[in-house]
Amino acid sequence: MSPTSSHRRHLAAGAIAATAALVAATFQAGAASAAATGRDAAITLARANVTHNAGVFGFGDGQDLQVKDVILDADGSQHVRFDRSYLGLPVVGGDLVVHQDARGRLKDSSRAAAHDAAVKSIVPTVPAQATAGRALQAAPGITSATSTPELVVWAADGTPRLAWKTTVAGVGDHGQPSGRVVVTDATTGEQIEAYDAEHQANGTGHSEYTGDVTIATTQQSGGYALKDPTRGHVTKDAHNVDADTLTASSGTLFTDTDNVWGDGRKFSTDRSTAAVDAHANTAWTFDYYKNVFGRSGIKNDGKGATVFVHVGTKWDNAQWSDECFCMMTGDGDGVTDPEQVDLDTMGHEMTHGVTSATANLRYSGESGGLNEATSDIFGTMVEWYANNSVDTPDYLFSDQSTPPWLRRMDKPSLDGRSADCWNSRVGKLDVHNSSGVGNHWFYLASEGSGSKTINGFTYNSPTCNGSTVAGIGNEKVAKIWYRALTVYMTSTTTYKGARAASLSAAKDLYGATSTEYKAVAAAWSAVSVA
Repeated sequence: MSPTSSHRRHLAAGAIAATAALVAATFQAGAASAAATGRDAAITLARANVTHNAGVFGFGDGQDLQVKDVILDADGSQHVRFDRSYLGLPVVGGDLVVHQDARGRLKDSSRAAAHDAAVKSIVPTVPAQATAGRALQAAPGITSATSTPELVVWAADGTPRLAWKTTVAGVGDHGQPSGRVVVTDATTGEQIEAYDAEHQANGTGHSEYTGDVTIATTQQSGGYALKDPTRGHVTKDAHNVDADTLTASSGTLFTDTDNVWGDGRKFSTDRSTAAVDAHANTAWTFDYYKNVFGRSGIKNDGKGATVFVHVGTKWDNAQWSDECFCMMTGDGDGVTDPEQVDLDTMGHEMTHGVTSATANLRYSGESGGLNEATSDIFGTMVEWYANNSVDTPDYLFSDQSTPPWLRRMDKPSLDGRSADCWNSRVGKLDVHNSSGVGNHWFYLASEGSGSKTINGFTYNSPTCNGSTVAGIGNEKVAKIWYRALTVYMTSTTTYKGARAASLSAAKDLYGATSTEYKAVAAAWSAVSVA
């Protein structure tokens, strides 16, 4: 329910005529300044219009006006918006707009429900402490809550009365900032109404990598913020500080007045453009894990992360931090690589958090390679889940932000560093390169060996043992890998252990004699993991 109701009121011809002489006299001396249609002049003339048309606006003794906004039209028309107070107390439902012509003459008015803002007394009978406690009880589901009462004149329903407007602020069930406003009659203690302090909205984002997208935002005073009230994550500008200095409270939350974000350009000077991709792709990652595996957030506790863009100076990377519970993305190298916020990159980094919360694969040796492969696998699956027409699903990792690609799954060695096949020295490689074995297994189990074109891109995946492998589709393989990760793998799992874990998972899901079980085994043999 909206906290205020409003209507548009046209001035009756008689009311205008009755005050015309007085208003004309007021404006005669100031006509020259009004013609300038400046903001200050418009405000001065609007105040005069309210004062000289007090009956129309319900403006009386003890009241004051606070300027909230001024709009000056191309033809010189002026629209001055005021909030109202009574004996220093805010009047909720007392706002009004004065509409004037180019010379500052009153044309029309708009006002909220309140006409008269006066109350008998501004001394409350019900103490602040009592209403604060009741407000906490009226805000279930909000934890770590604080309750802040404010004495107001409540006139949102058209009848002014002294009231406590109490804001309860805390943490919602998804770990997101959450709040509720409880309004209580300050004389009787009766609850007048209660409503959410933050309002979900759907913004329009002009992204770098996925075209125009709808993003979940939160409506707040003065506009909107990149807070996803459903999934719980918030997106901030790190202002190019180094990643190792960031905490969840660092940076600045992205806000906007019209809920339209970014300009859709790579290497954009609009800092919110990278934020669009980061915010939307974090949502897609959350939804993938939630809708496919029933996993609610990275730690499966429903809580959202803090997402930072513009980290470091020309930092051509992205990373996940468990300590901060933050996703951090850099601006690219500024030459060939734009911001590191594309779909599979975001999914990759957040999957590191999922791995940490489950098997916690050590970031070293073969376990480290499996850690990276897991992030590549699920980062790729987030891309397939989103099925975006601009960033077409593929088996090329980070192909949008690091063209033509950073890693590829059909034949990882094409990057000149990664391993296609397991050998006893794989664990000594950098984890981003030893991950090639796991990535190659995933591709073969999903799509099979040999040459084929998928979504317009041609792949040609060899096997290490000369076999021919038939794939079972990436959705089935991902489900097998997720169960292996969350049920069977441990911090020191090796590639041999990963084979055993994934076969156990395939048996659980499809049976030991199933096509799926056999395909998983064949793909491991095809990358020399026995």
